Amino acid sequence: MKRLQTIGEWLLAQLVRLIFALLRALGPDRASNLGAWVTPRLGVWTRNHKHTMDNLRLAYPEKTEAERLEIAKEAWANLGRTACEYPHLEALFDVANGRVEADEDSKRRFEEIRVSGKPVLVFAAHLANWELPAVAAFKLGQPAAILYRTPNNRFIAADIVAMREPIMGQLIPAGIAAPIRMADALDRGLTLGMLIDQRFGRGPRVPFFGHPVAANPFLARLARRFGTPVHGLRAVRLPGNRFRLELTPALDLPRDAKGQVDVEASTAMVNGIIEGWVREHPGQWLWMHRRWR
Repeated sequence: MKRLQTIGEWLLAQLVRLIFALLRALGPDRASNLGAWVTPRLGVWTRNHKHTMDNLRLAYPEKTEAERLEIAKEAWANLGRTACEYPHLEALFDVANGRVEADEDSKRRFEEIRVSGKPVLVFAAHLANWELPAVAAFKLGQPAAILYRTPNNRFIAADIVAMREPIMGQLIPAGIAAPIRMADALDRGLTLGMLIDQRFGRGPRVPFFGHPVAANPFLARLARRFGTPVHGLRAVRLPGNRFRLELTPALDLPRDAKGQVDVEASTAMVNGIIEGWVREHPGQWLWMHRRWR
């Protein structure tokens, strides 16, 4: 049975490699547009669409069902675009051709972090193309480490690492050893990035769209231990397969009576920032995840 499972994983990996090859041949624009056309038509028939609509009812009780369905379709299109853009991440970060832009404040903050050479914690969310912020940080000269979730298929996992490491920096797989590796990355002065908007069962419960969610506290714990500045970084999807990058100022995290970073209050704070991002562009967030489980 184990051998059959390995063969099945290998065959699936071959299929994924073939799909990625076809997407590369299409180029970034046609690949992205294909994803936006296909995924909404398929996604609404999946079990995840029910999760999506349930989440939208929780988050937007004031909206009509038709309005929530429109957001869901936009979210499916964004997911399709993001998946089909995966083989083109390096090409997407093309400042020279105007594919990616940033405001002057964000550019200045990126440069200040690069020049300082000091470790920085950066959080992001599953918005627009959520892989792009990691590419941006690395391409802008910031030695980086990224926390990521390893696919179950070992062959696909190896392919993803091979694709991502040259354009993102060190990849730290989520797991038991992740906190040690993240601490080591900060000790070495790296910019450490992580997506923190998904459910974390062992984390504190904080408000998100007016309902409690179990949130990831690692960012706040590392800030407390290392005294490292914390920034938020997001990509916003623009018309014409373009993106805008926005880097927040260093956050003034809540402190406890001893003057140390308050982990639960800080976790609530960064989730509040992410909620604000989602409210600005609800169709660009990954509503399919069961965030309020």
